[in-house]
Amino acid sequence: MQVILRQIGECSVRRAEPRDLIPVMEINLKTLPEHYSDYFYESLLAELPEAFLVAEISGKIVGYIMCKTEYGFSNFKKLGFVKKGHVVSIAVLHEHRRKGIGNALVEESMNGVKSKKCDELYLEVRCSNNEAVTLYEKLGFFIKQRLKSYYRDGEDAYMMAIEFNY
Repeated sequence: MQVILRQIGECSVRRAEPRDLIPVMEINLKTLPEHYSDYFYESLLAELPEAFLVAEISGKIVGYIMCKTEYGFSNFKKLGFVKKGHVVSIAVLHEHRRKGIGNALVEESMNGVKSKKCDELYLEVRCSNNEAVTLYEKLGFFIKQRLKSYYRDGEDAYMMAIEFNY
């Protein structure tokens, strides 16, 4: 049984299921230059299903977010090895943008990452993607670092992060 985590108008946000992986891959191919192997999607769904979410309208997947957990040095504490969530990829089809879907996907994935007792959540975003940077800042993320030539095409990325206080 599918549990709706959030409803935004006609759009439902829920946990992804194995049958959602093909539509998720299709959205990734249509919207982003970074692509992954089938196995990578499957492994993220198996590892952190609480934060691998899809947005659906009338039975059609229109967006997704997928995350994983890692251990590493904190982006916030001077010293400290912490459990972190990492937003690996997020995308919403062009015709469904600016409707609050990306916002809902990020917020609900934050809940999924928090359920795994992560201390923070981080992501990389193209420096030119002003809409996404603005969205993440509205949700409480901070730009922690500029990563030079992060993407294959040579564009820089911002590494952005948010700390969770329990």
